[in-house]
Amino acid sequence: MKPAGGHRRQALSSAPGAAAARGAGDGNGLLAGPVGDRLVARRLIDPDRREAALDILRHRDADPVDVLLGLDPAGDRGTITDTIADTLDIARIHPDRTPPDPGLGRLEDLPTYCRHLIMPWHVAPDAATVFACTAPGPERLALARTMADGPVRLAVIPRPDLMTALAAVFADALSDEARHGLLRRAPRLSAGQPAPAWQRALPTGLALALAAGLALAPTTTLGIMGGAVAAFYLANLALRLVLVFASLPAESVPAPPLLADADLPSYTVLVPLYGEPEVLPLLADSLCRLDYPPDRLDVKLILEADDGPTRAAAAALDLDGRFDIVVVPPSMPRTKPKACNYALPLARGDRIVIYDAEDRPEADQLRKAAAALAHGPADLACVQARLNFDNAQENWLTRMFALDYALWFDYLLPGLGRLGMPVPLGGTSNHFRRDALEAVGAWDPFNVTEDADLGLRLHAAGYRVGVIDSTTFEEATCTPMNWLRQRSRWMKGYMQTFAVQMRDPAGLWRRVGPLGFLGVTAFVGGTAASSLLNPVVWALFLIWAVAPGAGWLDPLFPPAVMAMSVVSWGLGNFSLLYLAMIAPFRRRWFGLSPWALTAGIYWGFVSVAAYRALWQWRRRPFHWEKTRHGLSRHFGAALARHRRDP
Repeated sequence: MKPAGGHRRQALSSAPGAAAARGAGDGNGLLAGPVGDRLVARRLIDPDRREAALDILRHRDADPVDVLLGLDPAGDRGTITDTIADTLDIARIHPDRTPPDPGLGRLEDLPTYCRHLIMPWHVAPDAATVFACTAPGPERLALARTMADGPVRLAVIPRPDLMTALAAVFADALSDEARHGLLRRAPRLSAGQPAPAWQRALPTGLALALAAGLALAPTTTLGIMGGAVAAFYLANLALRLVLVFASLPAESVPAPPLLADADLPSYTVLVPLYGEPEVLPLLADSLCRLDYPPDRLDVKLILEADDGPTRAAAAALDLDGRFDIVVVPPSMPRTKPKACNYALPLARGDRIVIYDAEDRPEADQLRKAAAALAHGPADLACVQARLNFDNAQENWLTRMFALDYALWFDYLLPGLGRLGMPVPLGGTSNHFRRDALEAVGAWDPFNVTEDADLGLRLHAAGYRVGVIDSTTFEEATCTPMNWLRQRSRWMKGYMQTFAVQMRDPAGLWRRVGPLGFLGVTAFVGGTAASSLLNPVVWALFLIWAVAPGAGWLDPLFPPAVMAMSVVSWGLGNFSLLYLAMIAPFRRRWFGLSPWALTAGIYWGFVSVAAYRALWQWRRRPFHWEKTRHGLSRHFGAALARHRRDP
């Protein structure tokens, strides 16, 4: 194979300016020496921009071209890379002319390749291993020597080309790890592992026990059933009230001070997309508005290989150097967590955040999350930003969805965090410490509410989850079928997650303690169970109360059970309606409060989604029902404004 660039060049160790990097990163050495001089002489950068870049590179080792383009996005990456190659008299890699040798890279070295932006490219005719990197210098040369058995030589390559090559070389290994990593290392914690025999037999056993009880002692059996249901509802209500009160002091907790730019960690933004070309322009615009040093920001748009329209839309955007496009090869299960798992090993950040296609995070959210994780306790692994809707007033469905989210993110999740209970994360705007995320095996690709599952696994592993005072705006689902698909998937995932957690109830109790066990049972299992029980309980109670000749239901409501049921029905419904009414207060959505009076109808729709989820869980447990975005009239107006005034 011919050397990269088509001809032999001298090794970097003897290239001009190599010693200039002494005591600093290779990027600093490049710009401080002849490369920087040549860039200024060719008017590719001006002296002020060079000094500003050097000041950044004195504090951290980064790709110097990323730093330069962050200071002036109008710069040309290819021309700057060509100048580096010419000045240092080393090869310039063109992947379309000289592709990488897939047999040289080692999977165990992939984190090093991504962090230091270097990879073995091919073996030259003189038996030297050519390493492609973005910032050739003594440090990269020394690193290359540790990863090769013989002589090495450096060549230069633009960062996007390097990341694309890494993804291509390791595609099979990344795909296998994305699907089976957690299943191999902790099968008991993955929804992909079949349920234990006792769980599979449990429904049949309960049905037989119920039939026997009704046959042998019907009155006692019905009374026990009624009492258990009433106690369940009262306990569920009590927990929610406790969580709301626990969340109230959160307003008085001061936010930690923001970090100086020099202290900010590198941040990777993972954005899984499928079938969403129309949302890409607004998404890219939102991500470009993030207030974070560009050279510290690593945005991965994660696309499916067979999603031609979205890939074409991404290519047409002419994205800047902060963005990489990661293409996931087809495989099952086809889920968002699998896509995130695939991209995670390619991430360059010490912090990881997930955003959805329609998300518009506040510009300073990454800074707030970085500060919270830096100043928080050592076991703080993740902080969840609040979610909000910009189309909350579009129709009745979006209003109820907004009330639901306001209660969940402004009261219940903060309450869980303050009480030290497991926090089932929302599906977006989760900011992780990468080391903690990888320590628990990242996401379960077989779980369709991977966020809630991950929050529970973090807690069981001894980590904490917090909530930050920052908001991500998104589009509330505004059409009935789209809402039903989304809510059914969430409910199915909660059923999956609860079943997985309860494979070893005693072990779960030991790992999370009694309070954590209560949280998992009430918040994960209880959410699904109450939605399934509601129609049955409502129907039975109404029949008993108003239908003539319904005395056959009296055994369900002996005096003690009747008392609990009345309290649960009266106090419970009043309290839940009251909570729905006050939920929007922190967001100053006062106009939504009266709509809380219609929450009972919405709860009925949630029950429909729960039964649909139960059917899917038994028939298609890993099927990911895609939520369509961009259906709101607010989205259409925003897209028109973007096209008119990009």
